Amino acid sequence: MTAKPNILLIYTGGTIGMIKDNVTGELKSFNFDHLDQHVPELSRLQVQLNSISFPQAIDSSEMNPIYWASIAKTIFDNYEHYDGFVVLHGSDTMAYTASALSFMLENLTKPVILTGSQLPIGTIRTDGKENLITSIEIAAAKNENGESRIQEVAVYFEYSLYRGNRSSKVSANQFEAFQSPNFPELAVAGIEINYRATNYPKPTEEFKISTNFDTRVALLKIFPGMNSKHYASLFDIKNIRAILLETYGSGNAPSDAHFQNQIQNFISEGGIVVNVTQCSSGSVQQGKYQTSSFFQKVGVISGKDMTTEAALTKMMYLLGREKSKVEIESGLLQNLRGELSI
Repeated sequence: MTAKPNILLIYTGGTIGMIKDNVTGELKSFNFDHLDQHVPELSRLQVQLNSISFPQAIDSSEMNPIYWASIAKTIFDNYEHYDGFVVLHGSDTMAYTASALSFMLENLTKPVILTGSQLPIGTIRTDGKENLITSIEIAAAKNENGESRIQEVAVYFEYSLYRGNRSSKVSANQFEAFQSPNFPELAVAGIEINYRATNYPKPTEEFKISTNFDTRVALLKIFPGMNSKHYASLFDIKNIRAILLETYGSGNAPSDAHFQNQIQNFISEGGIVVNVTQCSSGSVQQGKYQTSSFFQKVGVISGKDMTTEAALTKMMYLLGREKSKVEIESGLLQNLRGELSI
């Protein structure tokens, strides 16, 4: 008989792991060692399921690179013993964590599925049960060659599986909380789970992790009437190494002389500037309009169709590798983990 796939459930925190105290009415984390009491359907899955919980549940708003490293190390330490991993995580920053893990986990050949819920798993109408059960099914799924169907970091929410570094949270009150506007779903769960054909090249090196992220980055969203003088501290090369600009449309910004001087001086001093669009879909095309031609001239890097989450975490990842500015800029232009359309 074929052995059941081994799946490791990693609970970091978030709404999905909460139940309501019958006495106080407060939400509190439950013990994942007794998960089958809350989701008895799991016993019917043909998997061997084990779980690890963070010592203290982390609210999604508190997530940061230290916790990203903890998740990556947990996966690394258990990589040889499991066929797949399901990470339970708060939804608010899930896309950031998924993007970060996609860069941290190098030469990945197993599924790492992040999921969560909009309602606690202890409530009657929770979306958490379906998200959890289907995520485990996907993490255990094999193709006809006995290889994992999904060999990357992905986000599963409300019947759709998205590439992790292509996903963004788009709703705070709908079960369909995530979208991947610039890349199709990896799978859609209906009566059956339909997988998109994905060709994963075999890595030439062993699985490893890279956890050194440099957080000296800044995010600046362009808006009408913005006074660039108020943001002078962002362009201080002593404290900030890279800036992500969220610009209009296909990469446009106002032709403000002071703002342009800030960018030009920052780049000339060794700083890196990346340009992504504020739009939920589409791509930056620097130079298409006059209002973005300046960026092209001074060396602002086009983020093309990367999400803000992917661009920020990619910057932190590349800066943390202690490469030269030329190497970092080259990496930003490359499609490292499927985060960028070439």
